[in-house]
Amino acid sequence: MRIIDANVQPHFRYNAEIRRYLPAAHKLRAIPDVEQQWYQAPGGDYRQDLYGDHYPGSDPDTVARHLFDDGGVDCAILNPLTRGNIADYLLNSRICAAVNDWLLDRWLEPDATGRFLGTIRVNPEDPKGAVAEIERLAGHPKMIQVGVPLQSREPYGKPMFEPIWEAAAAHGLPVAVHINGGNGVDYPPTFAGHAFTYPGYAAFMPLNGFVHLATLIIEGMFGRHPDLRFVFADGGYDVLTPLMWRLDTFWMSMRDQTPWVDRFPSEYLADHVRFCSSAFDGPTDAGQAERWMDLTDKSDLVMYGSSYPHWSFSTPGVVAAGLSDEQREKVLWRNASDLYGVAAEVEGSLP
Repeated sequence: MRIIDANVQPHFRYNAEIRRYLPAAHKLRAIPDVEQQWYQAPGGDYRQDLYGDHYPGSDPDTVARHLFDDGGVDCAILNPLTRGNIADYLLNSRICAAVNDWLLDRWLEPDATGRFLGTIRVNPEDPKGAVAEIERLAGHPKMIQVGVPLQSREPYGKPMFEPIWEAAAAHGLPVAVHINGGNGVDYPPTFAGHAFTYPGYAAFMPLNGFVHLATLIIEGMFGRHPDLRFVFADGGYDVLTPLMWRLDTFWMSMRDQTPWVDRFPSEYLADHVRFCSSAFDGPTDAGQAERWMDLTDKSDLVMYGSSYPHWSFSTPGVVAAGLSDEQREKVLWRNASDLYGVAAEVEGSLP
């Protein structure tokens, strides 16, 4: 069984390492720590066996051993975190560019096997700078998607972001949305305010992805850009079916207000949307997984993502438990292969 891991977060070895990749005018600026979160998992944010002198997930050889040798993964798509939504949008854009240069320098270019693939991180609050960063790196053969934070002060269907999505679509690059830390300028993680506990945060934060998805559809973004693809990399697909049913219902009742939406909102999913698997999503009974995955054709929309090196790391075997052979193939590699044009040629083994 071939396996493509579509959600891996590599880290700098230590926080100050990013300064090596910043321009001189920004080297001495205060840079938030990548671990600066409002909500910390009670047992630590990362797998306990990965803690040491450097950040977990910061050594390419260790990551390769855990994913490729131990986990049977054929290739891994790296989506590094940046530093959240920093109020100084120009500094934020420089940080994104520094993360991209670091990813190339430390992870992608030294990898002769081609099993690590990368993400162009951009700052959505600087559309002009984001487009420039996409143009700078879109031609690199190992950069296969654009990355933006789940946290945003406006839904991604708003026109202000359209130049970014247009540039990504023009280069055939999917846009991956992933939780990206908090440094004091983000909105609360739930629609009604701040959660008190980590479980509350973890349960509700991914629902913000549906707000982005709904506005991308209703604002006509997918209609205007038929090649635009979005990947919601932090899960949330377990609530996709009822939310899409609700969106379809309201569209039917009020379609005169959105004449540019020329089909049921749910019909946009197959051509434009994918989700990465999450340890939090889906039924707890593996015996229900096959039937549940068939609702809203989830088996065509979900890609395996380990979330390495986080504490919620999930193996291919856990994600594929209870699925039919066809569903397992789609989730573990075919959906990602079709989306990214990646051929998982190395035969792996399903742990």
